[in-house]
Amino acid sequence: MADYSWPIAGSRTTIGTDVTRIDTPLKVTGRAAYTTDVQAPGMLYAVTVGCPYAHAKIISIDTSAAEKVPGCKAVTVIQKPGTEIFWAGDDVVAVAAVDELSAQLAAKAVKVQYSELPHLVLDASPHPPDGFAQPMKPEVQGDPDGAFAKAAAVVQATYSMPVITHCCLEPHGSVVAWRSGALDVHISTQSVSGIVTQMSKALGVPASKIRVRAEFEGGGFGAKLAADRWGLAAAQLSKLAGGLPVRLIVNRRTEQETGGCRPSAYGTIKLSADAKGNLTGWESETWGTGGVTGGADFPVPYLFNVPNQRKQHTTIINNIGSARSMRAPRQPQACLLTMCALEDLAAKLGMDPLDLVLANIALTGPRAKIYQEEFSVAAKAMDWTKRWHPRGKGSAGPIRQGLGLSFHTWAGTAHPAACSLTINSDGSVAVSAGTQDIGTGTRTVMAIIAAETFGLQVGDIEIQVGDSSLSSSAGSGGSGTVGGMGSATRRAAVDALQALFAKIAPALHADPSKLKAAGGKVTDGQSTVTWKQACAAIGALPITARGVNPGAGALNDSGVGGVQMADVSVDVETGVVSINRLVAVQDCGLIINRKATLSQCYGALIMGVGYALFEEKIMDQNLGRMLNPNVEFYRLCGIGDIGTLEVHLMSGKGYDERGIVGCGEPPVISPGAAISNAVANAIGVRVPSLPLTPDRVLAALGVPS
Repeated sequence: MADYSWPIAGSRTTIGTDVTRIDTPLKVTGRAAYTTDVQAPGMLYAVTVGCPYAHAKIISIDTSAAEKVPGCKAVTVIQKPGTEIFWAGDDVVAVAAVDELSAQLAAKAVKVQYSELPHLVLDASPHPPDGFAQPMKPEVQGDPDGAFAKAAAVVQATYSMPVITHCCLEPHGSVVAWRSGALDVHISTQSVSGIVTQMSKALGVPASKIRVRAEFEGGGFGAKLAADRWGLAAAQLSKLAGGLPVRLIVNRRTEQETGGCRPSAYGTIKLSADAKGNLTGWESETWGTGGVTGGADFPVPYLFNVPNQRKQHTTIINNIGSARSMRAPRQPQACLLTMCALEDLAAKLGMDPLDLVLANIALTGPRAKIYQEEFSVAAKAMDWTKRWHPRGKGSAGPIRQGLGLSFHTWAGTAHPAACSLTINSDGSVAVSAGTQDIGTGTRTVMAIIAAETFGLQVGDIEIQVGDSSLSSSAGSGGSGTVGGMGSATRRAAVDALQALFAKIAPALHADPSKLKAAGGKVTDGQSTVTWKQACAAIGALPITARGVNPGAGALNDSGVGGVQMADVSVDVETGVVSINRLVAVQDCGLIINRKATLSQCYGALIMGVGYALFEEKIMDQNLGRMLNPNVEFYRLCGIGDIGTLEVHLMSGKGYDERGIVGCGEPPVISPGAAISNAVANAIGVRVPSLPLTPDRVLAALGVPS
């Protein structure tokens, strides 16, 4: 039986090293073709007509005037009369025309009559009007009242973070064409293979007649796993227009209003400890909104299994657009509420929060030892013991400095995946899969693993992804792509290599089981040939192997964690928070591409600074519309906002043996809590809500507005 296990430490030549992404030249020269770059002969341009109301019922739709607009080639009704609309901007009609201006004119000519219905877009109360609340069953563990009565210290406060949007640089969109009864789809997606199934079911087209391509993608954080109304509408418009390709790229306003969001989180938390800092009691009333589709629950208390608990959560039904998975769904919310309460408790006890965390680390379960190791690395990097000070006891001037910490976990389970690998007689190697590279470096990971297996250079491996005509793979979500595709590639490469050894062994008078491939050569220790010489024996028919990830096992695992520390400065006269430094320590099993893994952590920290300091979906309570549906007033991080980022990866003995565990998502969980705690440490009071904008900081300090 083939040995698929990863090469052991000391024998690896490529795995775990710093490898520049193989698609870098295409991206930096602008030759990488994204969905928004696709051009096709006769292509039509499509736009959608969205509902202007946050909650309404469609009474009638008249498209006759739109159909008469010069250049208009097709009109399709997405949601019919009688349909109830639950958020402003939701698409009702789509039109396609010879150019964008004609399409916009046709869209304006569409007449839709609505009946407005009551709406709710705010979520600041756990007790909204009737019909807008979905309370979950209360949970009780142990004796929380008794724990609070006996505690040495009890804190109670309300913390929150708002709804935020995905805000990918490339918005949702597709270019779709019907050709001879078959559907050709270019789409910005995180699920190339999955889109085939979705479109087949929705359009009644055999899956065998649908080809989906997404060679490059301008960002995907969980919102691009579905075909959506836009993709289906583009297909319908193309069919109505005689098969002409239709380009429907969502505009920025629609992207921000309806392209998906991370649910908000609010919680009134009560937490207690004994005199030694041992956590004894937890009580929480939490709520949040994921629009009308749910998804606003989150696991509290986060990480710590506090002995005595009482919990009540309510999902608020809100007319703001639907929630969608967003980089570590539910975790940043739970982390913020728990870690802020923990730091407040430490302040009341007069303890260093690091000491409080470590005193309770056993409550985190089987990962406790790893967290201890990671906190040791982080504390040394931040010089925590020397630089931490009690809350509000730092510098006395207008610029106050503070430190804060947080930690987190994530599953990172490998997803189902398959690939095909071919060794040709000229020595070239090609690996192909119907997976997608959403910007995380999937191509490069596959090339590294194949190169390691064959003893070749990364540049010797040709990789093709982003096409549903290739081996099917799951969507990119849950940080499972590297584990899934890594396992599949390793298995295919090992099988192909064994087939090659079987072919050349007779000529070398060697035992196939004794042959090894390394350094561009094949040898049994006695006879040696170059890789190309070995491949010349293949003959006319290349060697082809299929690799499938069977699930968690020897090549991949599940469950990672990380800790983070933040160093901030706060101007108490202006309320401006500045990030001085963020230290992140992360484990992720076997690291395939160290450079890409670091990049994932850096990107997560930057996103974390964004939601900690700036990002917020601001809604007009009366109109039910988003007030900042753009990238001018929906504030994102700039290069001057992030401070110094320092990442330490836990690897080597005790980590590598687990195989691959995904780490694209976990580092985004802790920044909000760590930064919030650092601000509280700096100024002496808690700013209870993210983002930590100047007005909120000044309000916490008691400065009149």
